[in-house]
Amino acid sequence: MDDRPSVSGRALYALGFFARLIRGSAYFLFHRQVSYKVLVLQILFTFVEALGIASLLALGIGATVISLGTRFLEGFSQGELIYPLLITIVTRELGPLLVAFLVIARSATAMATELAGMVVSHEVEAYVSVGLDPIEDIGVPRFLGIIVSMFLLNIYFSLFGLAGSFVVSQLFNPMPASVYFNKLLQIFTIYDILISVIKSIVFGMIIAVVAIYEGFAVERSSTEIPVAGLKAVGASFGWCILANIALSILYYTML
Repeated sequence: MDDRPSVSGRALYALGFFARLIRGSAYFLFHRQVSYKVLVLQILFTFVEALGIASLLALGIGATVISLGTRFLEGFSQGELIYPLLITIVTRELGPLLVAFLVIARSATAMATELAGMVVSHEVEAYVSVGLDPIEDIGVPRFLGIIVSMFLLNIYFSLFGLAGSFVVSQLFNPMPASVYFNKLLQIFTIYDILISVIKSIVFGMIIAVVAIYEGFAVERSSTEIPVAGLKAVGASFGWCILANIALSILYYTML
């Protein structure tokens, strides 16, 4: 007889797991001073240590858009459309998703395997034995750390990508920085910022929940540890792509 839970059962369990993380987050912000170190270390690893690769990626995306887009649009005498194109790709659509992929590749794998190792080595049982809730003490600070890091990294990516595109634009159409950024600000709307922030927070929640869930889902075998990391990466990629599609459709429907 197959004892594995059904798809609907796993979905309900995942929703309950997410609800516990949300409830624990509210309690953590006011009472879990000891676990703040875990939160800070998570932000350090996910945000600060990822700034280098994020800068390179943002510069590459900005340079690609400005170099290819300028030549293509000027062929139709529509060079001014490069500014809404930059905002759409770097800030609103591709930027948040690329940042999510970066966090998944670096942090989702690390978090899932770390938690899986703690389960296999009975560290989680040690928390329970002294009356501590492992979800609140182990999961919640990592959950909040991923969300904060996604938010900060997304802002940094957008700013660096737009600034980098200005540097590249000087090779094709030299102009004062004031003119370039004024044109960008004329196109920028509060809705562009809002959808970018919402996407970063939603992606951060998805990545954190999936990684923590898969990490705690292992049982007793050490061979399950790398499998937990692979499951976390695959599920995070899939759910982030689906969430990006849903949020983009919602955004363009409400315009």
